[in-house]
Amino acid sequence: MSSNNQSDNKAPKVLIVGAGLGGLMLGAILERASIEYCIFERAVCVKPLGSALVLGPNILPVFEQLGLLEEIIKIASPVPSSDVYNIEMKKLGSITMKDIKKITGFDNIIFARPRLYELMLRQIPKHKILMNKKVLKAQETDEQVVIHCSDNTIYQGDILIGADGTYSSVRQNMYKVLEEKGLLPKSDMENLTIGHTCMVGVAEPKDPSKYPQLQEEVAQLATVVGEERLFWSVSNCPDNQMCWMLFYQFKSSTESREKQFRNSEWGPEANESMIKQFYDLSCPFGGTMGELIDDTPKDLISKVFVEEKMFHTWFYGRSVLLGDGAINAMQDAVILGNCLYDIVDATPKNIKAAFQDYYDQRYEHAKYMVNSSSLITKATLGQNWLEKAFRYALFNVIPEWVQQMSYAKMAEYRPQITFLPFAVNRGTGRVAPQKPSKRYTEEQAKMKGIAI
Repeated sequence: MSSNNQSDNKAPKVLIVGAGLGGLMLGAILERASIEYCIFERAVCVKPLGSALVLGPNILPVFEQLGLLEEIIKIASPVPSSDVYNIEMKKLGSITMKDIKKITGFDNIIFARPRLYELMLRQIPKHKILMNKKVLKAQETDEQVVIHCSDNTIYQGDILIGADGTYSSVRQNMYKVLEEKGLLPKSDMENLTIGHTCMVGVAEPKDPSKYPQLQEEVAQLATVVGEERLFWSVSNCPDNQMCWMLFYQFKSSTESREKQFRNSEWGPEANESMIKQFYDLSCPFGGTMGELIDDTPKDLISKVFVEEKMFHTWFYGRSVLLGDGAINAMQDAVILGNCLYDIVDATPKNIKAAFQDYYDQRYEHAKYMVNSSSLITKATLGQNWLEKAFRYALFNVIPEWVQQMSYAKMAEYRPQITFLPFAVNRGTGRVAPQKPSKRYTEEQAKMKGIAI
């Protein structure tokens, strides 16, 4: 692969804040593009947190491009449907995806999120991830961006990328500057909408004789809609792993804000309080949820707020943001990586053009996916009367082929790395066109002696 360096031009040096899946995906892409980068992670050490994660045709072609698809398939199982039950374990219905491989060429696959994280972590040279680096502030000039960390270290680069989640220090720093200049849209100043609090974990390998679902070649993803705004889900993954998630739906925005700002909610006592709410509830695979929780290492149980907000401001100056959520963040990383690859001279003008290109390519798709995800969550798990009516219609009135058609439409968007050979479409469905890399096109033409 050609280098990103040219004799008369200055290639960008990239500082990535956050070593989540989005940050690691971007690092893996920049590694293959020979772009200089470093990842800064505030945690002291890597903890394999999370529960089950489902990936499908919207992102799997990228893993095929990176040569990682076979490794992912080894740690995953196909998941043909998502089943929903009531508290008496009566099946309310399913969101089926049985024809998705025929349409897209890819199964939807499920696995324990920590295993994907470990795979992505291996793609980054160890010296390019710096742990225990909490970024306190960033300063920009026409020539560079400088970050200051809590351990009094300072780092310089050409581009700063916030891949550190909803409460990103990069976002906060950027928005503070924009607000002081009167350039921040009012909508970006508003609080996030917090719908749920969520606790997740992966139990130690279980006995297949007790949980026969573990013996199946395909995974089962079962969610229970309980009472008092509680719902929970369980899924089986390879190597007899069982992933679980517990959700509490807030009554109102007032309750969610109160919970958010009560620090005690994040201590061990708060975890135990939430666990008690679910401990004796039935597991859809048999037994109780408490049995799975007890078999999960306590330091690997994590609790987060599930928040919804579509920010309008993604970049300013030399700083740019990745979105939150696994697939959304990785898709952002793909498009941003493509745009950074096309920068051969890291001038402020070229950097701004690359950021604008990233925004133009991603914003509407990201907005669509956020809205779709919110709608599906409310339809399948919501507990007010309107959401219950929507769920009844989804499972009892709307034909299955409509579900399939809707999913196939969502699966058309499959962004890929534009400077690597594209994964071919092995399905019958349409793939949305993607903006090609001008630089890669020119380099390929030059290698072939073609004038363009």
